[in-house]
Amino acid sequence: MEKKFNQPLGGNDMTRAGGPATMMRLPTQKNAAGLDACFVGIPLDIGTSNRVGARHAPRSIRAESCMIRPYNMGTGAAPFDNIQVADIGDIPINTYSLLKSIDIIEQKFDEILQHNCIPLTLGGDHTVTLPILRAIAKKHGPVGLVHVDAHTDVNDEMFGEKIAHGTTFRRAIEEGLINGNRVVQIGVRGSGYAAEDFDWGRKQGFRVVQAEECWHKSLTPLMEEVRQQVGNGPVYISFDIDGLDPAYAPGTGTVEIGGLTTIQALEIVRGCQGLDIVGGDLVEVSPPYDTSGNTSLIGANFLFEMLCVLPGVLSEKHP
Repeated sequence: MEKKFNQPLGGNDMTRAGGPATMMRLPTQKNAAGLDACFVGIPLDIGTSNRVGARHAPRSIRAESCMIRPYNMGTGAAPFDNIQVADIGDIPINTYSLLKSIDIIEQKFDEILQHNCIPLTLGGDHTVTLPILRAIAKKHGPVGLVHVDAHTDVNDEMFGEKIAHGTTFRRAIEEGLINGNRVVQIGVRGSGYAAEDFDWGRKQGFRVVQAEECWHKSLTPLMEEVRQQVGNGPVYISFDIDGLDPAYAPGTGTVEIGGLTTIQALEIVRGCQGLDIVGGDLVEVSPPYDTSGNTSLIGANFLFEMLCVLPGVLSEKHP
């Protein structure tokens, strides 16, 4: 008997303004049982240091995802023909305690990964990636990382705190969650506190690609090099929406000019095709600063693009 896969609710079955308030209007379920991949929200922004509002992003991203159709016409990917996907809702973080929230997130991702399900996360601020990586590393060991961001997020501390949205990847290195020689950070830019601000990651083996290296060019050649660097082992994608120029994505917490275009960002995510992707996130969308909804719309589309590069999505039926 041919397996039936969940499908997003079609625009001809229900007006795009209606239907379930889930990612791509997919079916929902309480856990990841039986799923190959899932969308999961983390409505947390108490780790951020400038504009707040990312706690509202999962709901806003889901709302803007209603226009996304099931076939990726640019790549031929047909995820809903080949893998089982659902929206498993939001993680019930502790609004008043960042550290308790980190523990809650890690435990919930332990549960997701027990089902051999690949999580795609709707953040939330970038603090959420740390507990996700803690869970991922228990299952896969230290992973490679493709990290799109205006910032390297390798601060030792912020306001005396070791856990915040700007310390995520320093903690990940210290805890052995990521393999520094298999880490690529793309789009970093802006002003700093010291001339060597971008160098700590390089000393750990990171390839740090500053935004100026990306200006006025396609990033397809870069991604060929990235695939060689991260190799055949497990890889996590972490996409901070502020990696994009604010002309495209103004609704975020820590804005930096001179960023990536949406086309370059598509080249990055699509360039991850063929890697052993074990999870991904889209973080730092702040709906209160997103008056048009376009930042959430872009976030929704990049989560769909991540789904489209997961193992098993590109079948012989849709090469």
